[in-house]
Amino acid sequence: MDKLADLELVQSLLILWAMKIAVALAIFIVGRWVALWITSSTRKLMQRSKLDPMLIEFLGNILYTVLLLAVVMAALDHLGLQTTSLLAIFGAAGLAIGLALKDSLGNFSSGVMLIMFRPFKVGDFIEAGGASGIVEQVRMFSTTLRTGDNREVTVPNGQIYGSIIINYSARDTRRIDLVFGIGYGDDIATAKRIIADIMDADERILADPAPAVALAELGESSINFNVRPWVRTEDYWAVRADLLEKVKLAFDANGVSIPFPQRDVHVYNMAS
Repeated sequence: MDKLADLELVQSLLILWAMKIAVALAIFIVGRWVALWITSSTRKLMQRSKLDPMLIEFLGNILYTVLLLAVVMAALDHLGLQTTSLLAIFGAAGLAIGLALKDSLGNFSSGVMLIMFRPFKVGDFIEAGGASGIVEQVRMFSTTLRTGDNREVTVPNGQIYGSIIINYSARDTRRIDLVFGIGYGDDIATAKRIIADIMDADERILADPAPAVALAELGESSINFNVRPWVRTEDYWAVRADLLEKVKLAFDANGVSIPFPQRDVHVYNMAS
């Protein structure tokens, strides 16, 4: 009879724990779904408020992490585990992990600073942390860039915030800086007129600020001009390429030379 009673007790305990585990799993599954729903709804609400997409994504990730942690704690609490003791253990473990993962925590704090001060936004073309590309996403620990040849680059936030950030998309307009050289035997006025006419004919080049053509220096093998037109940021590379091509063709058509460095080599016969 004692063995039968012990068996029934074990069975009862197994059933009880199976039910607790099942309920805990249900709490986790349903809670995770609720966390996803709350996070998605919050993101939609922030989108309607026209917040920065980068800020929406960042806050959404933090909200989901906090909610998921609360769900895990609720599931553990249902199993009868002392969550206060667990919190103390997690706190001590968190301190040790924090010391071991100080670089990751630094990346997190840098991500917060990037969100707060917003030196760039999603869609901007930037150069920072040894990489350049279009900003696609700012996560809690890293930023994702897309390069011009469609590669994905993930850069730690600490490297970005701790370096010089160049945002090429921050302004509506950009200045193109080019240098054209002509030979010393060519006419300066003719070369300046050719360049000015090409820029005047291009509607993408802005009239204000006015494009500039100025004599820059008398170089070793050429007379160099600084050519500085202003364009809309999105037209920068197209206008730059067209100017280089059109000026070269116009110089050729008008007999203006574009010299290149040359070196004369004299060979002496020292044989007696």
